Amino acid sequence: MTLTFRRSFIRRLFAGGSLLMLAGCAGLPLGLDKPEVAIAGIRLLDGNLFEQRFVLTLRITNPNRVEIPIEGLSFDLDLNEQPFAKGVSNRALVVPRLGEATMEVTVSTGLNAWLKQFGELGKGRDKADYRVRGRLVTGSLGGFDFDRRGQLDLGRLLGRFGGRLDNGPGKGSEPALPPSERF
Repeated sequence: MTLTFRRSFIRRLFAGGSLLMLAGCAGLPLGLDKPEVAIAGIRLLDGNLFEQRFVLTLRITNPNRVEIPIEGLSFDLDLNEQPFAKGVSNRALVVPRLGEATMEVTVSTGLNAWLKQFGELGKGRDKADYRVRGRLVTGSLGGFDFDRRGQLDLGRLLGRFGGRLDNGPGKGSEPALPPSERF
């Protein structure tokens, strides 16, 4: 009887360990697909010579058949492969199943980051490559890492804050960008 018990225990232990390894290899909790995170907008909140604060709107798209409760997030924003801003939020949000939600996050940047981007404009560059990467924190699901790259009109973005550089609608041709990529 003890030999049968040992074999049964070893089989269960092996099966449980195998399941844990498979779950770890999948990289996502409960076999869920990663939500997508994209920049939907940005606006100046306040600032001074040394620090500027923005409200960055992130669009979170859930491709899963279950809702995703988000407890917060942290991320870094790079412009033209240069660190630009960091942000964190502890706001709770539920992204509906097969749906999307937006989250506004306050980010901070310094004078040095702005000067680097104005330098890009001085080189005749009017587009900025961006990268936003970070982690969505969820309670029971653990969390999801995200990493999104895109491009934005640097002249329009900086023009909103400085006035003169704005080339909005009717002031030249604008490339057609998806709504989540417009600034």
